[in-house]
Amino acid sequence: MVQKSNSIIVGIVSRFMAPFIQLFALYVIAHGHYSPGGGFQGGALLGASILLLRLTVGDKGSELVFKKEFGTPLSGFGVFIYAAVGVLAMIGGGLYLDYGSLPFAGMTPAELRSLGILLVETGVGIGVMATVIAIFDDLTMRHFRD
Repeated sequence: MVQKSNSIIVGIVSRFMAPFIQLFALYVIAHGHYSPGGGFQGGALLGASILLLRLTVGDKGSELVFKKEFGTPLSGFGVFIYAAVGVLAMIGGGLYLDYGSLPFAGMTPAELRSLGILLVETGVGIGVMATVIAIFDDLTMRHFRD
């Protein structure tokens, strides 16, 4: 259990900043194949925004955004998305993570590569975010146990 901050200003500023951090993190994930950044960086930012809330508004307030029980399952789900894109490429006749072979009709190979990268980066972002939060939650639960 994490103790919430006693400062009203810190609580208000963190609640104000968290959505902007999350929006920027989604931008980093979505544009990772065009510019520096991607799933890992975006996932770390998403996780950090939740940790900011955990540290400043406490468990009760931050669990309205991300429940502690979601950490480990979402970590696995992120890995599943990554692996599923690779397997879909193999089903389409290509090699593992050969995005141009994804079996989606009506798309050019360039569009398939763009979609495949976005899906993989989304899976990595979800996995990294959830793993960072789960590690923090596990460490604080053990540290502050009565």
